[in-house]
Amino acid sequence: MTYAELTTLIQNFCESTETTFVASLDDFIKNTEDRIFELVQSDYFKKIVAGNVSTGNRFLTCPTDFILSFSLAVIDSNNDYHYLLKKHSSFMQEYNKDISDTSLRGLPKYYADQDKELSSGSNAGSTLIIAPVPDANYSVELTYLHKPNSLVTDTTGTWLSTNARNALLYGSLVEAYTFLKGEQDLLQLYENRFVQEIERLKNRAEARGRRDEYRYDALRSPTT
Repeated sequence: MTYAELTTLIQNFCESTETTFVASLDDFIKNTEDRIFELVQSDYFKKIVAGNVSTGNRFLTCPTDFILSFSLAVIDSNNDYHYLLKKHSSFMQEYNKDISDTSLRGLPKYYADQDKELSSGSNAGSTLIIAPVPDANYSVELTYLHKPNSLVTDTTGTWLSTNARNALLYGSLVEAYTFLKGEQDLLQLYENRFVQEIERLKNRAEARGRRDEYRYDALRSPTT
């Protein structure tokens, strides 16, 4: 489904071509996409990126499309992966209380999403904090939930418009009818259908996850 097809469907369902309504179509779509990404945190939207942390620096800047982390691994000089435990930022703040004490530095063991009040400038809200403070330069591997491009910008089609078109349509209709202050029975109908489509998407994602885990375990299991 393209952007033009979706916006036409929204206008047809709502029977409106009013100027302010048409001008809000992009917001309806983007809000629905955000809602789907929040509700369905699946491997469909997973990315793996490599990076680095430097000696004495407890912050790791996230990619621009970062939503939340799945895992973070530090890779030592022997190329061994050390997966960090995810903690709350308050734990990290207490753990890193005396960051000036170089004797407390070491191979990082923990990480957390960085609270905005603990960082400043462009780091706020898009940074991970690690502990202990690194005692050397390390390579890292971050697996995270990313936000794919919106149909508003990739107008010929996106993953959601291809694989979750009904969720995208019904969610956009919920946004549109809320904007129009439309009939509550129709609003509830579209909300119910949106929820049903989200459940289908979750079930598909869970089935895929179980299949991938089976394949991974099968590959790792020794043959006899």
